[in-house]
Amino acid sequence: MEDFDVVVLGAGSAGEWVAGGAADAGRSVALVEALRVGGECPYVACIPSKAMLRSAQARAEAGHLTDLGAASAPVALDDDEAAYRAAAARRDRLSAERDDTQAARGIERRGVRLVRGTGRVTSPGVVEAGGRRLGYRDLVVATGSRPVIPLVEGLDTVAAWTSDRALSDPARPGSLIILGGGAVGCELAQAYAGFGAVVTLVEAGPQLVSGEDPAIAGELAGVLRRGGVDVRLNAEVKAVAATAGGKTRVLLDDGPAIDAEQLILAVGRSPATTGLGLSTLGITSADDGALPVDASCRVRGQAHVWAAGDVTGIAPYTHGANYQARVVTENLLGGSRAADYRAIPRVVYTDPPMATVGMTPAQAAAAGIDVITATADLAEMARNNTEGTAGGLLMLVADRGRGVLIGAAGLGPGADDWISEASVAIRASVPLTVLADVVHPFPTFAQSYEVPLRELAARQR
Repeated sequence: MEDFDVVVLGAGSAGEWVAGGAADAGRSVALVEALRVGGECPYVACIPSKAMLRSAQARAEAGHLTDLGAASAPVALDDDEAAYRAAAARRDRLSAERDDTQAARGIERRGVRLVRGTGRVTSPGVVEAGGRRLGYRDLVVATGSRPVIPLVEGLDTVAAWTSDRALSDPARPGSLIILGGGAVGCELAQAYAGFGAVVTLVEAGPQLVSGEDPAIAGELAGVLRRGGVDVRLNAEVKAVAATAGGKTRVLLDDGPAIDAEQLILAVGRSPATTGLGLSTLGITSADDGALPVDASCRVRGQAHVWAAGDVTGIAPYTHGANYQARVVTENLLGGSRAADYRAIPRVVYTDPPMATVGMTPAQAAAAGIDVITATADLAEMARNNTEGTAGGLLMLVADRGRGVLIGAAGLGPGADDWISEASVAIRASVPLTVLADVVHPFPTFAQSYEVPLRELAARQR
């Protein structure tokens, strides 16, 4: 048996971060991964999806050059399918052709022992992976998540894609049905529609991106619809079936059936904890598979077992995983850091993006907070006129008693960047009076904070 100070299960963003950080500090580390070092994000998730969205955005911008005064006459573009092939080729280059060779070499150069295989705890202090027995003092579970496959009648009779396949396949289906109106479903819908595909986005709930404020979710639905996406809300799928013409038919509980060349499943992801042998250590996952952790990211009830990333069910984003990884690494090395999730941003990278952070008004009210809110219309910003964009919305949520910002939601150009101002304010509990005195450069979309912040400051106790 090979003995290590730390064994990390999963080489996604969290696992790679912890393994590298512990090795840099002189610990002996084994990193167990069955697929790719780097996980989903660089190869079949974050990077390829943002690459495709940027290509679609550039194509849309090219169609409006005369509106922006960049051309005196419309510019001819090639056909959608040829353009999609070019975008997919760029996507694959940016995703390293889904080859983790360089990432694997990089983590090994830092002194990490990379073990290819699926790890399983066989007894306290021992993991088996790739035909090897690995002893550990500390175990870090960073196995990420898996796509949820919904229980739909007939689903096993059609060739449905998950987002992984959609973001790696070279083909551009002429028509698609996307099940799930979360961030992944919305991004895929806009990317495909940007290359001329007929897209229907089906969401069982009353709004897109469940859990966010209905007003901002409604703005996002409007963005997608203006881009040609058929957004169906409150649409429950009864069954799916293959048609005689080779398409997939989706039967809804209300309204006519929908036919398309390709069905994509984007109804969510679940923590990947099955098959890890954690019960050997007395660890029981939550009903959704998540590992319960304390503020130090230590698995509850365990002295030397830690978890980070999607497997915890908390802040399921790459930046959330990296944050938890920093907490785990510091604590593994003898620190006493506690995670604070109040200001983890949540982003849908559409054009324009939707970005939120902190609590919604409903969540704050349910927590017994005396809530005050204020909004800004981005169409009134001078920068909106110079950019020639369609405006957007900023919503701010404050605690009247404490006089601090506790939530923000924005949809508009650059919202994924300027939401960070609210993140800092929430994380640091900056007084509203101070925020209201901040001067923003003119003209920028960040100026949209100024009027609502002054309004909130005037209304605090």
